[in-house]
Amino acid sequence: MVMMPKRVKYRNLLKGTRRGVATRGSTLAFGEFGLKTLENGWIKNNQIEAARVILARQLHKGGKLWIRIFPHKAITKKPAEVRMGKGKGDIDHWVAAVRRGCILFELGGVPQEYARQCFRLVAFKLPLKTKFISRFQK
Repeated sequence: MVMMPKRVKYRNLLKGTRRGVATRGSTLAFGEFGLKTLENGWIKNNQIEAARVILARQLHKGGKLWIRIFPHKAITKKPAEVRMGKGKGDIDHWVAAVRRGCILFELGGVPQEYARQCFRLVAFKLPLKTKFISRFQK
């Protein structure tokens, strides 16, 4: 399953900036445990999907998962060995632009150590440094 928007107003977007700190989406809203990013960057749709598959397998009908990010940004790429010019390239993949402090995933209904273990497996699949957070921490 490829995560991508159903419709977009503009197909080819500019790159934008990858700076700053997340003000929205930086606190736990649904579950008791979360995975917070410590860096700014882009997370590809297939990386989000890989993380979702890992968490779904680990939970196997116990607990609840919330995915707090969605890949809205289209990244274009020109084919190999094509001369410059002739417009912007075709869409290659979709990314979610995240700032540091953003909650990526949340889990509920599982013990803390099990949630930490699940998010550790997910962190290996992501391109950014992440941190486990809990609603019960000081």
